[in-house]
Amino acid sequence: MESNGWEDPRSLGSTSTRGPGGAPGGGEPAVDGDRGAGSVEHCPLHLSSCHECLELENSTIESVRFASAENIPDLPYDYSGGLEGLDDDLRPERDERRVNVTGKAPNILLYVGSDSRDGLDRLQQVRSALADCVDTDCYTLYHLPPESALRDPWADNCLLLVIATAEPVPEDLCRRFTAYLSQGGKLLALAASFTLPGFRVTSKTPLRDTVQTLVFCKADGSPVRLSVLSSGCVYEEGPGEPLGPGKLRGHLDSEDGDRLLVQVPFGTHGGEAVLCQVHLELPPSSPAVQTQEDFNLLKSSNFKRYEVLMEILTTLGLSCDAKPAPALTPLYLLSATEEIRDPLMQWLGKHVDPEGVITSSKLSLKFISSYTSEIEITPSAIPVVTDMESFSSENFNFEIYQQNLQTRKLGKVILFAEVTPTTMSLLDGLMFEMPQEMGLIAIAVRQTQGKGRGKNAWLSPLGCALSTLLVCIPLRSPLGQRIPFVQHLMSLAVVEAVRTIPGYQDINLRVKWPNDIYYSDLMKLGGVLVNSTLMRETFYILIGCGFNVTNSNPTICINDLITEYNKEHGAELQPLRADYLIARTATVLEKLIDTFQDQGPNGILPLYYKYWVHSAQQVRLGSAEGPKVWIVGLDDSGFLLVHQENGDVVTVHPDGNSFDMLRNLIVPKQR
Repeated sequence: MESNGWEDPRSLGSTSTRGPGGAPGGGEPAVDGDRGAGSVEHCPLHLSSCHECLELENSTIESVRFASAENIPDLPYDYSGGLEGLDDDLRPERDERRVNVTGKAPNILLYVGSDSRDGLDRLQQVRSALADCVDTDCYTLYHLPPESALRDPWADNCLLLVIATAEPVPEDLCRRFTAYLSQGGKLLALAASFTLPGFRVTSKTPLRDTVQTLVFCKADGSPVRLSVLSSGCVYEEGPGEPLGPGKLRGHLDSEDGDRLLVQVPFGTHGGEAVLCQVHLELPPSSPAVQTQEDFNLLKSSNFKRYEVLMEILTTLGLSCDAKPAPALTPLYLLSATEEIRDPLMQWLGKHVDPEGVITSSKLSLKFISSYTSEIEITPSAIPVVTDMESFSSENFNFEIYQQNLQTRKLGKVILFAEVTPTTMSLLDGLMFEMPQEMGLIAIAVRQTQGKGRGKNAWLSPLGCALSTLLVCIPLRSPLGQRIPFVQHLMSLAVVEAVRTIPGYQDINLRVKWPNDIYYSDLMKLGGVLVNSTLMRETFYILIGCGFNVTNSNPTICINDLITEYNKEHGAELQPLRADYLIARTATVLEKLIDTFQDQGPNGILPLYYKYWVHSAQQVRLGSAEGPKVWIVGLDDSGFLLVHQENGDVVTVHPDGNSFDMLRNLIVPKQR
């Protein structure tokens, strides 16, 4: 076995490992005086040899892993073997989340055929799709090259084998895969030529790389209809008899009803396979997707694609439970300009209590010069580091933010967190006291308790631009008399922040009344939440905003739109960053507010209508049986105007109704 930079296993001291025949280390008998007492010699191991050697291999991996954990990459290994010789104080602790009822190591092995460029691309696509479905802290995904599939004893350390290649699988490999199933293994074939008795794969060239409608039947019998990318093959009856029909199945929604997905029980030890001839592993942005129409159809079904994939994985014995929330991190107090730093720290010194704490009704912020891991962080008590020199983040480039923030007030003082419950609460204790010219904004990479309108939750995956901005509006001003317009201005600012970048003006990003950011009129990729408080003559408004920048899931992101635009137009627009767009959005918002205060609604409505999705849209008011109306615009207060069949024009309030875009309804929002 190659050392790969591992430390000498003999560092385990008195631990010994017995090989075949009782000789230490599995080699020749030890000779007294050859080595120090208790030392062990580990001879080369042949992975395809006898059972005793395989046990020794597992034991050696466990021992070396414990001896030098920091230098050892993750390997497929068997938790059940090789620890008997260790003293209790040397026995490595097991990660209980990685142990499963089968007793096997939590390994998912990915076979993608030859190591060609296409094969490596498939490997990345399959790995990415599965990693979005299962907790990668509980399962490990490994590439299974053809030579390893033939040579190595992987079957005993494999919870799931995934075959994702249209290349013919060699007969000797087919026998190994079938033997794995007969021993109780689980297998998923994705657009693969591999099949089992009772079925054969038949080519239907007109279906190849086309978008089709799949009707998928879940284990409980409920159907799921979704758009999928077909491999160009279907399953037909073949030689041999399957053990029996499985509960999962899927067919084309067509006259032929071709079978595209079958579940096949195998053998007498619980073996099971799901064979699939649709590309569940490919994202809608894949080069295999040929047209904009196909991209739109697949993106609209992307959530269902994951629903189907997780149903399959769950049926095959894996857990697709939600991943645990990431640990909370401290806040950092940053200032976008040097001239504001000293006044900020002076103000802070006058307003914290003797313990350095500012307390509000929602949480307490404890301001500290530096952070150590001993300092506790809870949703209601968060430390704030004031030393800017110690700040660094892989996900937020502060220099990019500074360079692109071109405001007089907005966004000048930043509370930044890698992970926080919600940015909407972070400014609560500061917003009424801090001077308005300091322009507070809270920015996070992840939220664990993101908020939407009403009782809605807001998903906050990595890659989403998340912020809450404080805006102060005089009551006796054009915008102060029309506060509902604030959410429209923020939605418009996000769209303008992207579409005013040179070359990006045709990226199909739009606004949807009352508070959403959309791709065309098809999919939501962002939203706005506004909380306002009137104190004396000023509205203190917290504008929460989240929009997808780099995260393609669970719906779509801005960089997906850029990728599709480049593909369609042969362009080379670069992907965008969250820090860059948050700064640009604050800059655009300040300009829109200034325009509104100078010119009123008419100053911004032409731009708003340019980007909104509702022109001449027909909807029904209240329910599917409600009166038919046509959307005509916004009224003077920012509420939606609709034209009824009898000629009347009525106003619909944003906080009482919400669009169901799929059915063209206006339905009451739960409060």
